Amino acid sequence: MSTTWVMVANASHAKLFSNEGPNKGLQLVKELCHPESREKAAELVSDRAGSGSYAQPTPPKVHEAERFAAEIAQELEHGRIQNTYGRLILVTSAHFMGLLNERLSQSVRDKISDSINKDYTSLPVKELAGHLESYMRL
Repeated sequence: MSTTWVMVANASHAKLFSNEGPNKGLQLVKELCHPESREKAAELVSDRAGSGSYAQPTPPKVHEAERFAAEIAQELEHGRIQNTYGRLILVTSAHFMGLLNERLSQSVRDKISDSINKDYTSLPVKELAGHLESYMRL
């Protein structure tokens, strides 16, 4: 299979691209958003009575980033099960890469050819392709 998936993500936004082979470019497959990761911590904490006396083990923003990493991992697992891609390139910020890697199955990890610790989520496709040239022929 020559299909490569490229997951470009940060804690609140992800774009999944597909490449069908050399000189075929990148096609957007899916876009995922998790606006809760952008909320201020105070807006994510409950106002219920008694909640002030309980120290949360994980800060709310980190918890939301973990939830989004799990959602992305599920999407990548679904694609693997459907045999939609043969190779995976992850492009995420360093911190989010750690959260995502913790949630990926070994079967998905086995498909990862490259991990790039950069946040390219806001780049236009053409500029993103320029950054990926040393990893694949687009």
